[in-house]
Amino acid sequence: MPQISIETILEAVEFSVTRSSGAGGQHVNKTNSAVIAKLDLLQLKIPDTKKSLLFKNLAYRLVQGQFISVRSEEQRDQKSNKDTAIENLSALLEKALYVPKKRVDTKPTRSSVRKRLDSKTKKSNIKKMRSEKF
Repeated sequence: MPQISIETILEAVEFSVTRSSGAGGQHVNKTNSAVIAKLDLLQLKIPDTKKSLLFKNLAYRLVQGQFISVRSEEQRDQKSNKDTAIENLSALLEKALYVPKKRVDTKPTRSSVRKRLDSKTKKSNIKKMRSEKF
């Protein structure tokens, strides 16, 4: 279940279209199929704690301090590129809102303790052998 719904994203996003780059000849030169989605983080209707997390984790992507811009030009038609841009924005926001779980320390197993102590004893013996005169 996504933390931010697509509808919430759509309320705060502004789309603009432009010509795609790359091969395609006449088609690519006369159609505006590339889509640029510009998301205003301040207009996003989410709790302030999540907003601050987004600003912190996406600081490198911010334009003018509050916008995140995503460009999509993989498809040949505008609608597909628009859908792709929304998916990319959603994935970007989900990744930025992810908080890893804290690791719970566990007690070392008996065998791991035994192995550790055995290796320490072996190392100690090796060092003792170095210092003794033969």
